[in-house]
Amino acid sequence: MLDHMPDAQAFDALCPMHVAVNSEGKIAHLGPTLAKLMDDDAVGRPFLDLFELVRPRGARSVADLQAHSGAPLHLRLRDAHRTPVKAVAAPHMGGLIVNMSFGISVVEAVGNYSLTSRDFAPTDLTIEMLYLVEAKSAAMEQSRDLNARLQGAKIAAEEQAFTDTLTGLKNRRAMDHIMGRYIALGVGFSCMHLDLDFFKSVNDTLGHAAGDHVLQEVARILVAETRREDTVARVGGDEFVLIIHELQHPDRLAAIAARIIARLEHPIPWNGETCRISGSAGTSRSGQYETPTVEQMLHHADLALYASKRAGRGKHTHFSTDLLGL
Repeated sequence: MLDHMPDAQAFDALCPMHVAVNSEGKIAHLGPTLAKLMDDDAVGRPFLDLFELVRPRGARSVADLQAHSGAPLHLRLRDAHRTPVKAVAAPHMGGLIVNMSFGISVVEAVGNYSLTSRDFAPTDLTIEMLYLVEAKSAAMEQSRDLNARLQGAKIAAEEQAFTDTLTGLKNRRAMDHIMGRYIALGVGFSCMHLDLDFFKSVNDTLGHAAGDHVLQEVARILVAETRREDTVARVGGDEFVLIIHELQHPDRLAAIAARIIARLEHPIPWNGETCRISGSAGTSRSGQYETPTVEQMLHHADLALYASKRAGRGKHTHFSTDLLGL
């Protein structure tokens, strides 16, 4: 057997993926790399029991393989991975030496069989291919990381573009976008415009820092009094719009407005001082229009808001066509 022959070490060093097949067609020796892929009892078993000859078709014996000496062979390992290999055979001591290579299957094979660069001859171009694959993998990983960071930055920029920086609420741009999307999709909703009463006196007497604190407290109240599916936006200095998703019942909307106004009238402490405000609100409902538009609904909610102001503030008014003549 080749193990006991003086050229065994040379074959193992130069062709670590070779098989020595004796004249009976049985495996006499496996190169060290192929030995890692095979069962311990591979030596002594018929070569064609462990390797399926894909091309040329019809070869069934060592004599058939010898007839194709020097020609390219296409084999497949008869194991769980069914790994394809390329090979060339040459006569040797009445049998054959079959030298193999994974070819383009090398990346999959390296993973399946836990191979390293030490499993290939130093002159094997597979080594260069593995280096290239490793470099490509590293580049792709860096590219994925960069894309992820860019996507995160894009999301953050978009979120910032739709967010009021002082209160963390949505801004007017976001409000226009959400209302426009609901209208385009045919989703029913209500638009409640809220304006703070007596807010100017807080700024005038206690300063803008106190005013900013009040706006942040108002934002917390509005979020607390609405649902997750609703949207609260700050659209001006002390103006807010609530987009109330799929809710248009007048009594329920009035109850929401009443709760908000009642909470706004609670004194807001700030640096030992007390800030007192209230709120007036007006609401338009998408179901009031044959074809609603963002501009029309905002305008009519604004008309209802100012009807609440005229009625003494701290009130809520539903839009109706009666307000158009005022």
